[in-house]
Amino acid sequence: STGAVKMQPKAEELKFVTKNDGYVHIHPSSVNYQTRHFESPYLVYHEKIKTSRVFVRDCSMVSVYPLVLLGGGQVHMQLQKGEFVISLDDGWIRFVAASHQVAELVKELRCELDQLLQDKIKNPSMDLCMCPRGSQIISTIVKLVTTQ
Repeated sequence: STGAVKMQPKAEELKFVTKNDGYVHIHPSSVNYQTRHFESPYLVYHEKIKTSRVFVRDCSMVSVYPLVLLGGGQVHMQLQKGEFVISLDDGWIRFVAASHQVAELVKELRCELDQLLQDKIKNPSMDLCMCPRGSQIISTIVKLVTTQ
């Protein structure tokens, strides 16, 4: 057979978009520089530098559920064109949920986790794994993240 085979981009061609800087590239000194395909389009990074262009270093791929559950800012849910959209960072990051129920459950799980962390801050000696509410929230999150 003949035809074109889709090629993965070269390391220097791979780019990501940030809210404030537009396109950024993975720095050549990064462990992930030679990675040509990420299962998720989202990366978290520790350092951003600008030389000949904007680069990120110390980056890791992050999938959708950890980003929604552990990312900064408020989680919002809206119905848009018949789809339930979960959004973060004032709508800059958006995900389409499989159903209204899934969107509500993810939003509620995020609220429960936020409240659990607030409780832990107020009472540092609290053992999250020993309290029934904490262990249930943590086990639900672990199951969700490891089976997605």
